Amino acid sequence: MKIGLLIYGSLETLSGGYLYDRELVKYLRACGEQVEIISLPWRNYAAHLGDNLRFRLPAGLDILIQDELNHPSLLAANAGKHAYPIVSLVHHLRCSEQHPAWLLPLYRAVEKRYLRSVDGFIFNSETTRQATGELANLHRPEVVAYPPTGRFGTALPAEFVVARAVEPGPLRLVFVGNLIPRKGLHTLLEALLAAPPDLHLDVIGSLEVDPVYARRMQQQARDQGLSERVAFHGALTDEALSQKLKAAQALVVPSSYEGYGIVYLEGMGFGLPVIGSRAGAASEIISDGQNGYLIEPGDAAGLAACLQTLASYPNLLRDMSLRALERYRQQPAWEHSAESIRQFLIGILEKRI
Repeated sequence: MKIGLLIYGSLETLSGGYLYDRELVKYLRACGEQVEIISLPWRNYAAHLGDNLRFRLPAGLDILIQDELNHPSLLAANAGKHAYPIVSLVHHLRCSEQHPAWLLPLYRAVEKRYLRSVDGFIFNSETTRQATGELANLHRPEVVAYPPTGRFGTALPAEFVVARAVEPGPLRLVFVGNLIPRKGLHTLLEALLAAPPDLHLDVIGSLEVDPVYARRMQQQARDQGLSERVAFHGALTDEALSQKLKAAQALVVPSSYEGYGIVYLEGMGFGLPVIGSRAGAASEIISDGQNGYLIEPGDAAGLAACLQTLASYPNLLRDMSLRALERYRQQPAWEHSAESIRQFLIGILEKRI
């Protein structure tokens, strides 16, 4: 097959969605498929809508995968009959995120029109599949293929995780994610004010995706007197990130919405209980009170209570850490997910012929 993958910006962008895209391309090429990357520039939403005046679908493909993130740029290009099947890879819907109320009708209308213009769907979670169905009420070929979670290799040994959980001293937390409002670092910093005063937090993630927000978070930490307890590291290599996850005792990423949340499972591979929010697909990974906690988006008080519990009861932290390891080991292998996508694409082509 000659497959196109349409994305914004660079395939090397640091985020869970781009990790999924990179690993899919790697797998398809390893299977002998030709994959061409088609990139549109990253800009604001209005400029992306402006792409409809000039962008048209590339020629010479057997099938095109469009990262759904690109949807505002593709309304005109996708209109009418397609020369080849178009499959949308949906990580999560824009209209599922938190936005000003006056913008949501626009986002919903644009996204619905886009979803109705494609021939099939690849979803990263059941939550994303359901959200798409509720928005567009479509009956198209689809496959749910869970994201890759093995970039750090095998899970840590249970013996190491048990010993780490009961180590004396302050609870060591880690936040991993680009510093953007959706990831909820502001909620975590607010929660630290009401949590035990000796907790330590490592913040790992790009400071460049939304530099205004990143600077605001660094200023918030200083203003709240958290500078001695919160360390901002920026984006790290996989090796350096692995060392931080190995040293931590809990992962906290209280996003307002996640289409899946690869980082949650990656943290569990290091035996870390995870705190996320109830919005989105985090509940497909986190069992509240078992291998982590689920809070309402923006609930700093609820988050502080969870941190207090983990800091106060090392045996509970130990048990949750072991259950986190077990949840990681239950996850389907990426090779299974990627092959299900490949077979799905083959099936769509066979039906088209």
